[in-house]
Amino acid sequence: MKSFSKIVLVAPLALALAACGSEDDSALVSNEPIAAIPAPEGSSWDQQVVRTEEGGWLVGNPDAPVKLLEYGSLTCPACAAFSIDGSRTLHEKYIASGVVSYELRSVMIHGVVDLLLTRVLECAPKEVAVPLADQIWSNIDAVIDPVQANEAGMTAAFNLPEDQRFAAMAQAGQIDQFFAARGLSTDMTQQCLSDFEAVQALAEKASAAAEEDNVTGTPTFFLNGRLVSGTAWSVVEPALQQAGAR
Repeated sequence: MKSFSKIVLVAPLALALAACGSEDDSALVSNEPIAAIPAPEGSSWDQQVVRTEEGGWLVGNPDAPVKLLEYGSLTCPACAAFSIDGSRTLHEKYIASGVVSYELRSVMIHGVVDLLLTRVLECAPKEVAVPLADQIWSNIDAVIDPVQANEAGMTAAFNLPEDQRFAAMAQAGQIDQFFAARGLSTDMTQQCLSDFEAVQALAEKASAAAEEDNVTGTPTFFLNGRLVSGTAWSVVEPALQQAGAR
């Protein structure tokens, strides 16, 4: 698979939406229902977030017996559909029980725009990263349309020196405005995207994780390390239940 880090750091823009989705015939063994696991006193599992070594955001009980991993692109319509259909139930019913943890790993499958969005999530407080991802997915056209409408401006920004490139692209594509409307200041976004070495490290880490797990499309889900056959919430929820989450 072509390295995502090379795509987003060297190539110009990848504005066209690539195909999403992956398939596998793996079956999940049905287990007995797992009892809810109480969160530490004064807290709730769906508010617990840690960053993982692979660069993801893990929400919930880090020792949950049922572990759901999503490789998702922030500009992928199929990922957006999963978020819109299932995110609320996933968090309020399954993650909050302590039985299920959810990790999001961003894949730069649509190039530099994915990288810009993911880098801003990385600079935001870790507790708001996944909610912000859901906000992106629920407003995906509002995020993508300004980028596509100003391809010339985006390309010109991409050709600036490295320490100016990504911040200028966020301005040209109105990405900084999208996040400003959701509580992240434009100053923070500009500073975040001006650190080229950090952006490069993010692209390389995300690329390495996706390649390690043979991810070729988004969303791709793993449940307790096994590839889930299908990408819709209507497939993932029964898989969670088969694994013991009720």
